[in-house]
Amino acid sequence: MALSAHGVSKQFATFQHRPTQFKERILRKAVVGREFWALRDVSTEVQPGETVGLIGANGSGKSTLLKIFGGILQPTTGQVRVRGRIASLLELGAGFNGELSGRENVYLNAAMLGLTRREVDRLFDDIIAFAELEDFVDGAVKHYSSGMYVRLGFAVAVHVDPDVLLVDEVLAVGDEPFAAKCLAKIAEFQDEGRTILCVSHSLEMIQEMCSRALVLSHGNLIHDGPATEGIQVLRATFSTAMTPTTVSAAQPGVDLLGIDVVDSSGAVHYEARPGDTVQVRVHLRSAAACTAVVRVVVTGHFDLAIFVLSTPSAVALPAGESAVLFAVPALPAVEGTFSLAVGIEDARTGAALGAARFEHRLHVRSGHGYGLLGVPHTGALLTER
Repeated sequence: MALSAHGVSKQFATFQHRPTQFKERILRKAVVGREFWALRDVSTEVQPGETVGLIGANGSGKSTLLKIFGGILQPTTGQVRVRGRIASLLELGAGFNGELSGRENVYLNAAMLGLTRREVDRLFDDIIAFAELEDFVDGAVKHYSSGMYVRLGFAVAVHVDPDVLLVDEVLAVGDEPFAAKCLAKIAEFQDEGRTILCVSHSLEMIQEMCSRALVLSHGNLIHDGPATEGIQVLRATFSTAMTPTTVSAAQPGVDLLGIDVVDSSGAVHYEARPGDTVQVRVHLRSAAACTAVVRVVVTGHFDLAIFVLSTPSAVALPAGESAVLFAVPALPAVEGTFSLAVGIEDARTGAALGAARFEHRLHVRSGHGYGLLGVPHTGALLTER
């Protein structure tokens, strides 16, 4: 066992008004606030050599759990155990002093992670070369860009010879070549049998890197198992904008058989332009008759929902095969290649009945040139008199 959490809960207090002056602190008898639980009774174990993804919606408790494993936060209840040297890259610039140079921060950060000065001397050139900051190493860190922060922090973390590496979404800040270098380093760690626990909103990266996923929802651990299954659970609760707990075996299952995008001529066609009229047909098979809400989520990069098609009210699905038709009078002014996912929930209980992401992709070509959206605008030369 490399990491373990048993009955871990974390409570925070939020304040509607916090006194900021000494006089106000004296005069106000109490601070108005409320308590909330960021984590509730989370128990899990991560074995040596595992790469585990920690996924969930914003505010689900992912970063809180990672910080508890990293020793930055203490749990309100429960116990956490960590075996081996741990390196954490939990947030941008964590552990850096902005007034110090990059060189000084390397020594400071590495010392916090347990390295001696002699060890840092030996690793220093490799760290700076990995971070690609040779020209900036003696400049104050406060002048670094966000990408430079990430480069330096990641380079230190992976060169301290950690047994356990904790990573929280920071790779999203770096540029693509550096992100590829980081992923290659993580793959090298995997080959060496090191333990990795990472938070990411990129489900494609989680599916590629991790064999296992922990899914958090409102502080509760709702899935602990294969990454592919965890991603399906998350998409049923997050990407489809539904609010079930987990997919319940007691509910009648709905198999999603396929999806078609039909153009105005009635032909199945996955190429379109903004303003085009299209229909989306979802083919499904229900084990038993049920009343359900069906949603199609059109997602872009990082599984960001671009728009959602939903039945305006519950539909009665018969037992056996059927289809649900969505009509889009005019596609929005977007450009790109988008994934198509479908989620179905029980109209009465809100439980997830089925969720699937399809291989077919919708290609929208607007011709507006750059960017996701085409925004009407004018442009003219401003001349001064």
